Amino acid sequence: MDFDLRNKIFEYLEATAKAAGFADPKSIPEIIGAIIGVFLSLLGIIFLCLIIYGGYLWMTSAGNEPKIYKAKQVLTNATTGLIIVLSAYGITQFVFTALHGATHQ
Repeated sequence: MDFDLRNKIFEYLEATAKAAGFADPKSIPEIIGAIIGVFLSLLGIIFLCLIIYGGYLWMTSAGNEPKIYKAKQVLTNATTGLIIVLSAYGITQFVFTALHGATHQ
């Protein structure tokens, strides 16, 4: 009886995995690429939140110079961080593509 229950559970798990798109096993580079994609998406969300926060600070400053300065700093730092992250991603992509091309000729 326990063996039938175990088989039934595995059948349900396989059906759920297929419905979720996890039916085929993924290679290591595909898994790493998916993780990097999720990480970059989270960074984009953080960047958007910082831009909205900086804009809110600026709009509610009512001409107060220290508040305007803080808002500009938030916007500048968020943009600089995004540029650094995207540059690092681009350089890494370029290097790995060049290495892959050099080793698979």
